[in-house]
Amino acid sequence: MIYLHIPFCKQKCSYCNFHFSTSLQFKDEMISAMKKEIFLRKEELQNNSLKSLYFGGGTPSILTTDEIHSLIDEVLKYFSFEKDVEITLEANPDDLNRTFLKDLSKSPVNRLSIGTQSFFEEDLKLMNRAHNASEAESSIKRAQDFGFDNLSIDLIYGSPSSNLEIWKENLNKTIALEIPHISSYALTVEPKTALENWVSKGKISTPKEEDQNLEFYYMTDFLKDHGFEHYEVSNFAKSGFHSRHNSAYWKYKEYLGIGPSAHSYNGTDVRSWNVANNQQYIKQLNSNILAKETEILSEQDQFNEMIMIGLRTIWGVDLENLNQKFSENILNYFNKEIQNKIEEGILEIENNHLKIPEKHWFMADGIAADLFQV
Repeated sequence: MIYLHIPFCKQKCSYCNFHFSTSLQFKDEMISAMKKEIFLRKEELQNNSLKSLYFGGGTPSILTTDEIHSLIDEVLKYFSFEKDVEITLEANPDDLNRTFLKDLSKSPVNRLSIGTQSFFEEDLKLMNRAHNASEAESSIKRAQDFGFDNLSIDLIYGSPSSNLEIWKENLNKTIALEIPHISSYALTVEPKTALENWVSKGKISTPKEEDQNLEFYYMTDFLKDHGFEHYEVSNFAKSGFHSRHNSAYWKYKEYLGIGPSAHSYNGTDVRSWNVANNQQYIKQLNSNILAKETEILSEQDQFNEMIMIGLRTIWGVDLENLNQKFSENILNYFNKEIQNKIEEGILEIENNHLKIPEKHWFMADGIAADLFQV
């Protein structure tokens, strides 16, 4: 699978610390550089038949449909698509006008991930989103009108501008709009963001973990009652609408990341990441130099990643795979550490897979971290 990082946005959301630029001055040069990177790295994937292609960002919907087409065409010069390939475009509601959607519906893109975040104006203003509450709803309906039924939306809970009743309304609206996939995240205060600045100056209150915990578990029960499977801590899907791309990440499959700050993984022990600087990325690729760093993952690193990722999913960690992959020292430590947590009910073994019971999923990262090799 291939991930294309589009490092441009109209404006900076208050909570976001991803790599992007609000200047489109070098958009053409960036697209050319990304095409060059695709060419230079065309041999890196063991399997050149792709199950998924994902436009992430940033804001990929800031591109024109012609630019999206051109990147897909470039990928197809060196890779093929499986018959049922999933091609996802992350999109902001304000970009999904009728003209854009009409043109996009004629492209190979068959899945939209819409950055809705909330259907309430006060939430959107706090997050400094480019769309308003009306666009949050109308963009989804327009996408459906143009034949996009494989839709996912992002929702953020636990905001100081919200409360449980507002969160319930957000979820009710999502069900009413018949959206088959939801990715939902607690609002977090990331370093070097506007949100961190506002919290430090006392302009807004720090998000409360107890409120986020309450809203998380309300969401899990509510969505399951409406036919969703909770298949990863932050992801819910109706039958047949799991994200193939993200599921491949969670199952340790190889992937190629194209664009500034994008990461790649060979499926075993090599990870690489591109420079998070647009100008440097373009300059190096203009000289046929890959703007990336590479890391060989130690046995400890591989173990920790497998534990972290696996325990966030409904599938858990395959213990047979774990026993085949890692040394006796690591396995002895691991088996010792999990015993108390199994007795406490924080971990369980089902069909030879180690899992966190769903009632403890809100604390999944902390539980996994307790098992890390250091």
